[in-house]
Order: sequence, then structure tokens, then C-alpha cells
Amino acid sequence: MWTDGRSRGVTWTSDTRGKVGGGVLAALLGAGIPALLGTTLHGHAGEPYRETRLSFGTERPGGREPVTRDEFTRFLDREVTPAFPEGLTLRYGQGRRRGPDGATVRETSYEVVLLYPEKEADERGTRVERIRRTYRERIGPSSVDRSDDKVEAGF
Repeated sequence: MWTDGRSRGVTWTSDTRGKVGGGVLAALLGAGIPALLGTTLHGHAGEPYRETRLSFGTERPGGREPVTRDEFTRFLDREVTPAFPEGLTLRYGQGRRRGPDGATVRETSYEVVLLYPEKEADERGTRVERIRRTYRERIGPSSVDRSDDKVEAGF
């Protein structure tokens, strides 16, 4: 190192090509790396939640008419929404299952997705079971499948 601040034997050049792209890359890396490290270091992206999915079948035994969309909407409005006023997601679908005679039953189905804090899982699980029981009693012995997953959510 030279004491007068000059370097000897090195040629300095200036080139603007790549500086804009490099600046953008640096900004993206600067923004992304802390987020990636934060997720890696902390190991989660939110708080512990439970996600419950209920799949409601619509076929009724004995050749009766299946549950209509209006009928299901009334059930949703009267039973499910008051039990989970924070919100829910409703998905429409077409289900397939094996009937008692072995034939494939095709039916419209409704999937309701509920998300609630893990610490409330026991109390909320009781609400879910009440909804399932009520659907079978009022609508008919259609299936109401349930699945639960532990997830992390941030709002």
C-alpha cells in the first residue's frame, strides 16, 4: 500500500454497463435475504393455527332429491357462520364415492375451510362436531367428512 493513496500498477476503468442491473440485484438481495434468514432462524411464518376442512355430501338415500345449493346456503348461514363468525371459505366441488351397492356415486359437494387458533382447538372442535351432527339430522344421512391440520398463519 502506498502512503500517498495512489495505487501503482493497477489500471482503473469506469463502465456503467451492469451498474443498473447490479443495483437492482443488490436491492432484491438486500430485501430477500433478511426475509429468508428470518424464516430460517425463527422457523415459522406465523402463529399456530388449526385448519379444519369439512366436506358435505349432498346425496340423500331412497332416491330423494339431493341437497340444493339454496338449502346448503341456508344451512351455512344458520349453523356454520354463527359458530365461526371470524370467517370461513366455501368451495364447490364434485365428489365421487362408492355407494353401499358398490356403484360409484357422483354428487355435488361443499367444502368448508375453517381456520382458528390452535389454543382454541378443543372448544372449536366441539362446534365442528355439532355442525356435523346437525347437518346429518336436518339434511339427511349424507356424509360430512372432517380433516384437521396444524398450520401456521399470519394476518
